[in-house]
Amino acid sequence: MTSKLFLAGSLPLLFSLTLATPQQFPLPAVPPSTVTSRSLQSSVQLDALLAHAHKLQIFAYSYPENNRLFGGDAHNDTIQYIYDTVSSLDFYNVTLQPFSQYAYIEGTFSLCDTHKAPVPKAALFSYSPNGDVKESLVQVDNMGCELSDFPTSVSGKIALISRGDCSFGQKVVKASLSGVKAVVIYDNSPGGPIAGTLGPPQAEAPFVPALSIPQATGLDIIKKLESGEDVMLHLVVKGSTTEQRSTHNVIAETLEGDKQNVLHVGAHSDSVSAGPGINDNGSGSITLLEIAIQLARFKVNNAVRFSWWSAEEQGLIGSTYYVETASRADLEPIRLYLNFDMTASPNYVLGTYDGDGARFGIRGPPGSAEAKHLFEAHFKSVGLNSTSSEFNGRSDYGPFLEAGIACGGLDTGAEGIKTEEEAAMFGGEANVAYDVNYHQRLDTVDNLSLDALEANAKAIAHAVATYSTSFETLPAKGVREQSMSPSKFLWRGSYLIA
Repeated sequence: MTSKLFLAGSLPLLFSLTLATPQQFPLPAVPPSTVTSRSLQSSVQLDALLAHAHKLQIFAYSYPENNRLFGGDAHNDTIQYIYDTVSSLDFYNVTLQPFSQYAYIEGTFSLCDTHKAPVPKAALFSYSPNGDVKESLVQVDNMGCELSDFPTSVSGKIALISRGDCSFGQKVVKASLSGVKAVVIYDNSPGGPIAGTLGPPQAEAPFVPALSIPQATGLDIIKKLESGEDVMLHLVVKGSTTEQRSTHNVIAETLEGDKQNVLHVGAHSDSVSAGPGINDNGSGSITLLEIAIQLARFKVNNAVRFSWWSAEEQGLIGSTYYVETASRADLEPIRLYLNFDMTASPNYVLGTYDGDGARFGIRGPPGSAEAKHLFEAHFKSVGLNSTSSEFNGRSDYGPFLEAGIACGGLDTGAEGIKTEEEAAMFGGEANVAYDVNYHQRLDTVDNLSLDALEANAKAIAHAVATYSTSFETLPAKGVREQSMSPSKFLWRGSYLIA
């Protein structure tokens, strides 16, 4: 079937909606009671969560791309399904927030030396254009953040640039303006490949093909250059595409509840191009959908605002757009923002965002510590271990932190490696990624941890019930306080920006 959405001031948007008809939810026969943690938790059932997960997977597999990349048919179906389902409850004011952004679909790449040997641990920057460049390397001066850093000898060559001081995108733009054919950025600290992004195309200059290499590899090349050796590399990027797409955030706020004291909960609704994204982040988005359905059976004292963000995988685009365009009247009432991204990793931990900075040293605005402690206490009360997750702005809570809004949330781990201590706490395999299917085609329903999905759904229901009833455990409302300078949030979604 098809369904039309009419947005104010725009033409009708037609989304193809195979199997996207929302379930109908009858109103209670008796007047609703105020929500409690026990009642909301018991209402959220694993079977219902899995039914939503299968819907998202069907959407992805209904099209040749087999993904739910923002702006594509399957993601449009996802948005329509969420919108129609929540609208049918007559419990929320549901709106669609439209915006446009560039989508990047990654191709393949290679980086070889003069002997045709692959350079180890090279990585492709997202938004890198295609190209086939076989040229000498020229090291730039300083950090490659200014045009004056690029000697005239770099024109027509491959620029070797250190990470640091400015964004990867700025370095590549300056290189492009200097006539560079391609860029190789080496890390400024030990470790593996950089998971980096150039960000969307910039008006100043088009990007040139760009790859990253580890620090050790970069320093070895510099030694060769300093000894007078002509170091040539063959850099190839092919099959990558960048195209502008239109999409929507879905925002749903309870009709009832104190509008000056709002709990805001969010999860991103899109996937990467490689697969259907049922853990990342079908898990978070379906959990919020089911909790929104069940919350409609009860009364709330404080308003609850649900958001399903689009284009998170391109760099927190949807949530950033929301925060940057929101009025003061929209943001000031938010007492707490809670984010849920990847809540069912197969080799999971039960991670709570480190809002008090006790483990990772980044403290959130007042209320962030209390949110962490609420989740920790809940898991302990049901006999489950939990651990702190790095509070680095990597997911959609980042823009809220930068706006000085208290934040919390849960995750179960992505590409990181599970430690021996974590395996003892949560089971699973040590020295293996939390989600071996992270950003891969096998991020499917079959590869979810149902134990983690259910445990986190209950924890989220507990938080929603608690804060929709009272914010008495949070600090009093006051002046917004940034947890740290926005410029120091180096992550935008899954990618480093600098």
